[in-house]
Amino acid sequence: MSLQTWLLFVTTVFFVSATPGPNMLLAMTHGIHYGVRRTLMTCCGLMTALGLIMLGSVAGLGALLATSELLFSIVKYAGALYLVYLGVKTWRSLPQPVAELREDDSGKHGPWALFRRGFLVAMSNPKAFIFFTALFPQFMNAHQPQGPQLAILAATFYLIESCWQLSYASGGARLARWLNSARRLRLVNRFSGGAFVGAGLLLTGLSRQ
Repeated sequence: MSLQTWLLFVTTVFFVSATPGPNMLLAMTHGIHYGVRRTLMTCCGLMTALGLIMLGSVAGLGALLATSELLFSIVKYAGALYLVYLGVKTWRSLPQPVAELREDDSGKHGPWALFRRGFLVAMSNPKAFIFFTALFPQFMNAHQPQGPQLAILAATFYLIESCWQLSYASGGARLARWLNSARRLRLVNRFSGGAFVGAGLLLTGLSRQ
């Protein structure tokens, strides 16, 4: 892989990762409610899922999803249902002072719960498998060993994606003080909930192409 090819990959991933989607929305929402430090567990969940998606794509799951309408539909609707569920739950949640949430380190606000939420949101989009299956080969040299090239691309993606997630979480955390009123927090919950529901409904319209 040439330096020029790698820089093109960096540029592509930089703008793709920057695009607001369910992953970044979750990082920002958790940044608002829990602060950057605790949102690191959310980001760990998101990145763990993305790592599994990359491995699945390399192992051929992406190609299988691209050819099997039934399997793609099962994964797609399961992901859509989870996003809609998360959206409705967020919409209906009562506004709770940010300071209290940041101190609540148990139950549905504990580290494992935040990790699980991040993991499930990132895993909810079957097109991500196809995305990596289609993306990586475009930047690989077929005449050079594939393993090292995949490792470089995966590490580069991980670094850029995690930086954007932390940026969104930090942006949310900076907004927390201004948003820390019942009316504004209710608006945040409804905006985030509506966005997750919208993402879930959009997901049902995805095709394998």
